[in-house]
Amino acid sequence: MNFLRRRLSDSSFVANLPNGYMADLQRPDSSTSSPASPATERRHPQPLAASFSSPGSSLFSSFSSAMKQTSQAPSGLMEPPAPSTPVVQRPRILLVIDDAHTDWAKYFHGKKVNGEIEIRVEQAEFSELNLAAYVTGGCMVDMQVMRNGTKVVRSFKPDFILVRQHAYSMALGEDYRSLVIGLQYGGLPAVNSLYSVYNFCSKPWVFSQLIKIFHSLGPEKFPLVEQTFFPNHKPMLTAPHFPVVVKLGHAHAGMGKIKVENQHDYQDITSMVAMAKTYATTEAFIDSKYDIRIQKIGSNYKAYMRTSISGNWKANTGSAMLEQVAMTERYRLWVDSCSEMFGGLDICAVKAVHSKDGRDYIIEVMDSSMPLIGEHVEEDKQLMADLVISKMSQLLMPGGTVPSPLRPWAPQTKPAKSPGQAQLGPPLGQPQPRPPTQGGPRPVQSPQPPRSGSPSQQRLSPQGQQPLSPQSGSPQQRSPGSPQLSRASGGSSPNQAPKPSTPLTSQPRPPVQGRSASQQGEEAKKPASPHPHLNKSQSLTNSLSTSDTSQHGTPSEDEAKAETIRNLRKSFASLFSD
Repeated sequence: MNFLRRRLSDSSFVANLPNGYMADLQRPDSSTSSPASPATERRHPQPLAASFSSPGSSLFSSFSSAMKQTSQAPSGLMEPPAPSTPVVQRPRILLVIDDAHTDWAKYFHGKKVNGEIEIRVEQAEFSELNLAAYVTGGCMVDMQVMRNGTKVVRSFKPDFILVRQHAYSMALGEDYRSLVIGLQYGGLPAVNSLYSVYNFCSKPWVFSQLIKIFHSLGPEKFPLVEQTFFPNHKPMLTAPHFPVVVKLGHAHAGMGKIKVENQHDYQDITSMVAMAKTYATTEAFIDSKYDIRIQKIGSNYKAYMRTSISGNWKANTGSAMLEQVAMTERYRLWVDSCSEMFGGLDICAVKAVHSKDGRDYIIEVMDSSMPLIGEHVEEDKQLMADLVISKMSQLLMPGGTVPSPLRPWAPQTKPAKSPGQAQLGPPLGQPQPRPPTQGGPRPVQSPQPPRSGSPSQQRLSPQGQQPLSPQSGSPQQRSPGSPQLSRASGGSSPNQAPKPSTPLTSQPRPPVQGRSASQQGEEAKKPASPHPHLNKSQSLTNSLSTSDTSQHGTPSEDEAKAETIRNLRKSFASLFSD
């Protein structure tokens, strides 16, 4: 109001007011001419709408609204944005199937998936688990465990599984293969994969995979022990030589293995196999000097040598001396070859026997349920925990997919190439060319000297989709819509010797003034050599690499190289635009 009174005392402001505004301001009922007492205003309050409806109050409303906007503008700029509510993701549940001797929760303490999501560890044995699996609902696991004398009952949906226990053993009467089937039914990822865990429930089945590796690598690189399989006792008439080791069914830790010295003892063992109603295997007894164990956990390798002290022919029974030995390339080949079976084993170990005559014999391979030995047991457990966290980060983040059980996490390897097969890609150690984008110019490949090879050497199209024979590489047999670029610079026919082309950067050709890209493309289509079987890319390279310094001045070397590359791109664009 003081501001309004000062403005009304100004004659220039009053003169500029519209007609009737001063009359309204000087009315007797106006608040400026006859202000009411505070008591009267309290007894007869005027509504806010009525004050804005009168013509005299329009000026006050305009001034007050302007002043409010002026006072609110700075405060609105200074108001901080409302803090966004952080999205708290639920912790990922890791089910560790192992006995209570190892507390796996401490190895995952403080670890997070991708550094963001907590990990909740649930540990139990196969005997303490039950489950129900659904097509769309995953797998619901019921756990009943004893913790410090208290029975703990929980139900949860695991996100990942670490298997550290055998699912099947005939010696102990434990068969939990149905639980493995249920977990696989629920589509749960695991280390090792549930597909491989189920396949490891029969040792002769695993040994059949070792036989495949034996035939692939040969006896020198992969010395596998000689073994015979019998589905039941009926074919077990006699052994070719003695002593022999008989293994009954599927068992662990040296159980179910018997050393037979002669034919009479062998017949007795045959009767025991008939009573057991199971399969059996026989293998020649090896007078061993020590046992060898090579283990692989992720990308970590260790090799151990175990020598029996008690004199037992089983090195894992009785007293033995354990020593870590150097990891050789021979041992690495063994464990790497075995780690590829059943879609890939992230944790595995190979057992071998070193005989007294200096020869090695591979006898067994173990999966993630293998016992840990040596002085680095704690380190191996931490390696397993880090491996599980790495797999969980790959699979359980948004956008991650559960891999196929046939090839869970094995790296993609290129197929082996036969010696007579042509090289269809760049050699190892060189960067792969980037695939061309559709609708744009093709990338320029620097010419290479021709390779000497047989006439049956193959070539690829620029897209690398279908190999072409040399007969189909001539310009007369190609369709204009899909020009073919040869892998090597020499694109001549098999009947002619390949002609080496000059490198693109050796003698750059200056740009020709006054010619458009289309004209250069038309000139590039013309053959630059008398050979009729040269392809378009070679003729274009020859035409651009020819020096023409007699007609034009020679620019600097860098400018000439850059201009040559630009002209080459334009020529390729005009050449393949149709």
